[in-house]
Amino acid sequence: MGNSKPHADQKYIEALLRNDSKVLAEIYERFAPKVVGYIKKNSGDESRAQDIIQETLITIYRQATEKKLQLTCPFDAYFFLLCKRKWINELNKSSNKEVTINEGVVSIDDESARFAEETELYAAKHELFEEMFDQLGKACKELLKTTFTIKSLEEVAQKLGQSYGYVRKKKSLCIGQLTQLVQSAPRFNHLKNLL
Repeated sequence: MGNSKPHADQKYIEALLRNDSKVLAEIYERFAPKVVGYIKKNSGDESRAQDIIQETLITIYRQATEKKLQLTCPFDAYFFLLCKRKWINELNKSSNKEVTINEGVVSIDDESARFAEETELYAAKHELFEEMFDQLGKACKELLKTTFTIKSLEEVAQKLGQSYGYVRKKKSLCIGQLTQLVQSAPRFNHLKNLL
C-alpha cells in the first residue's frame, strides 16, 4: 500500500496470513476490548461487536492475501478505525435518521486513516464483485471459480470435461459478462471516482 518501511505491527498481518492462533489471540486480547467498548457505547452489544471484529479481520486477511498489504502505521489505530467505520455503516444502513457517534475513544493518525480508507475501498470493490458474480449463470460461475484456482486452461478444460477451445472462449464470454454487470452497477461509478 505505502512505499514506507513496514511498521513493526506488520506481524499482525503476517499472523493473519499464517492463521497463527497465538498472535490472533493477542489481537483479540489487545485490540478487541476497545472495539467492543466503542460499539456498546454507540447502540451496539457484545455480539454485534464480535461480528464486526470478525468481519474486519476477514477483510484485512483478504486484502493482505490479494494485495500484499504492508502496514506502515500501528495495527491498533488501523484496526479500530476499520471496525468503527464498519459499525457506523451498519448503523446508517439500519436507520433512516442520522446516527450520533461518541468520538472520544481514540485519536487516529493520517497514516492509519489512509490505510483504513484503502481497506474500505478494497472491501467495497470485493463486495460489488461478489454480488455481480452471484448474478452470473451456473456454468459461468463454475468455469470462473475453476479458473481462479487452476491457472492452466488446459487443466481447467480437462477438469470440466470440455475442449480447450470451448473453455477459452467461454471464459472470455463469462469475464465480459461479469465486467458488464460490474460496470452497470450503480455503485461502480461511485467506487471508480474514489480511486
